Amino acid sequence: MTVNDDSFTNWKNREETAEAMIPIIGKLHRERDVTVLLHSRSLVNKSVVSILKTHRFARQIAGEELSVTETMPFLRALTTLDLGPSQIDIGMLAATHKADDQGLSVEEFTAQAVAGATGSNKIERREGRDVVLYGFGRIGRLVARLLIEKAGSGNGLRLRAIVVRGGGEQDIVKRASLLRRDSIHGQFQGTITVDEANSTIVANGNAIRVIYANDPSEVDYTAYGIKNAILIDNTGKWRDRAGLSLHLRPGIDKVVLTAPGKGDVPNIVHGVNHDTVKPDERILSCASCTTNAIVPPLKAMDDEYGVLRGHVETVHSFTNDQNLLDNYHKSERRGRSAPLNMVITETGAASAVAKALPDLKARITGSSIRVPVPDVSIAILNLQLAREASREEVLDYLRDVSLTSPLRRQIDFISAPDAVSSDFIGSRHASIVDAGALKVEGDNAILYLWYDNEFGYSCQVIRVVQHVSGVEYPTFPAPAA
Repeated sequence: MTVNDDSFTNWKNREETAEAMIPIIGKLHRERDVTVLLHSRSLVNKSVVSILKTHRFARQIAGEELSVTETMPFLRALTTLDLGPSQIDIGMLAATHKADDQGLSVEEFTAQAVAGATGSNKIERREGRDVVLYGFGRIGRLVARLLIEKAGSGNGLRLRAIVVRGGGEQDIVKRASLLRRDSIHGQFQGTITVDEANSTIVANGNAIRVIYANDPSEVDYTAYGIKNAILIDNTGKWRDRAGLSLHLRPGIDKVVLTAPGKGDVPNIVHGVNHDTVKPDERILSCASCTTNAIVPPLKAMDDEYGVLRGHVETVHSFTNDQNLLDNYHKSERRGRSAPLNMVITETGAASAVAKALPDLKARITGSSIRVPVPDVSIAILNLQLAREASREEVLDYLRDVSLTSPLRRQIDFISAPDAVSSDFIGSRHASIVDAGALKVEGDNAILYLWYDNEFGYSCQVIRVVQHVSGVEYPTFPAPAA
């Protein structure tokens, strides 16, 4: 048999194993609220090829490919356990079992590693929590996609309504079409139908009421059967406590802003300071996409090396706030054509660091350039460290952070030599460390951090909403502190 025959036979065998994984992953998700991960990447509703590619991507991080034949025994072991709602990373199970010296079988090791999600330790399945989207633009539609995707067994977050200003003829049909198709993020994964008579969009079985209102005061959510809901404001029209409090209407319990909050509104970056949210806090912000991109790696670097000062330069994709063609704009330069120019502008991300990392003493400055790409940005984080380090040391540290630390859902790592911005469309991490571009000289480190400023940020928003709603389930094996 030739090498080519061996490779093809191996591929077919792995395909067969991945096919067998799909019903197991789906059943765990639907019946037990268990999300199966592979190095922080969800395997729920993934195709055979997607599962195989996710396994192969581990090579970019850990240096060697992870095979489905290695992870399948751990997946099968999960089906024998009395699991409660949780997230279980079979990639981490395989890696930690390989390094374990107890001599345990796969079944014994798995039972021990996920003991916090079994038997008397398991979390009881909760009632679903209603969610309302106020605004349905770029972030609103991506958050909607994520909420629909994560509906699972129906015991998590439930998107009940979308509030928009009244449009023209066939308004709801056009909005449903924008949810169904996206020029950047592709087709919606599932089916969407429209019930115009009842002003409802049905997406993968989720009935989503479209409510027309020009102001929060016009809506009584209880009239639509909505109660104790979390409202996600995607408009950015109100950013202080007084303005956002307008949303606290009958049926709404909490308000989450998808823009930097002003005044005393807490700015939350999941993975960094989400555990500081007080149970009785009713209004909070998810900060900006750039703040979410730089704060986790900044925290990681400060924890290990200490950061004395820093500067972040963001090369940011253009947004709807800019003009397609030259026209009046209240901000300087942003009135010039976005698809035709690089535009120097301001960013509040550096000043927002203090809200998310109050213990960081370093002064962080920042500036931004908008460039003619529709999505994915890069933050160049230039840091003066408290001690000297080598490039290899920093690379190994950040690689480990992306794999095993509590920040592994926020920080990704890539070593591909020819990576470019479009490669990161759809990334669910807050930022991705580009290993090839990293520079370290003495006490100076320069990190190049890619981030999908639309989808990656939307994932961070969902994580915050899950946390404050009480449906953020624990991850096993637990990340190293």
